[in-house]
Amino acid sequence: MLAGLYDAPAEHDVHDFLITDAAHAAALLGAVGPPATDEQLLVAEDGEGLELSLYVDCQVLERLLGRCPLRELSDANLADYCTALEGVSHFHYLVWNAARARQVSLLELELQAEVDKYASALRLLLAQRGGRFPGELFERLFDRASFLPSLEPEQRARYEEAHRYAARFCRRLEERFLRRRQARPEAMVAELRAFYRLGRHAKLRHAELWR
Repeated sequence: MLAGLYDAPAEHDVHDFLITDAAHAAALLGAVGPPATDEQLLVAEDGEGLELSLYVDCQVLERLLGRCPLRELSDANLADYCTALEGVSHFHYLVWNAARARQVSLLELELQAEVDKYASALRLLLAQRGGRFPGELFERLFDRASFLPSLEPEQRARYEEAHRYAARFCRRLEERFLRRRQARPEAMVAELRAFYRLGRHAKLRHAELWR
């Protein structure tokens, strides 16, 4: 879905890198206990390249199988959808940029994932509701979002910054392409694809200044 949305096919299938067992993920992390979150991209880099695994907790995927968001996205499965989508976003964005020898910062990964969650959920809801605009989506993803209290100060600052910039960008997407008398979804997709290809500093400037 992300590859199609951004016209950015990745050279690797995320399913080949998926881990759903917490003990397996902990072993790769060298940690005593399970990962602190239900989703985590595990990255090891050396002079030869990248080694990747994507951990998404098995219970998240089991719940999504029972309430498939591709058939119906709602409050009942939105949180799990966003958890899984964030992991896939991180994987896809890192692989796509690595294939082009482009470095990616942690802030850039988080910012793109915030935009990906909104853009992909918006696309699903528009299709599932016959084109009716889901006015509650922005509030649900941005205004009512919260952060884990266990985050280190540096992590929390990064998540909050990514969240803030993504909220500005996505709000303007709504105002410019969807909330006016004549919606222009094709133009919104073009803007999303252009944003996807920007580097970290350009992304931040664009999210801050774009009108």
